[in-house]
Amino acid sequence: MNTTTADVLEVKVDTAQQLEERLNAAVRSLQDVATRTRAHGILVTRLNPGHYTVSLSDSVPFGVTREQSR
Repeated sequence: MNTTTADVLEVKVDTAQQLEERLNAAVRSLQDVATRTRAHGILVTRLNPGHYTVSLSDSVPFGVTREQSR
């Protein structure tokens, strides 16, 4: 997992097990940030197979995690 900014995490994986572990870790990390501000939800975006971003989003209500594909 690579951090690109404080509110966007990039996740790259090779296996389904890595996918679940790393996405869950990224979401938990941003939940901590979102809880402090109480202004953003979390958006998980599938960019390509094995490549995702997990970000704080103004378009997602606080307390909600949403998924989308590009």
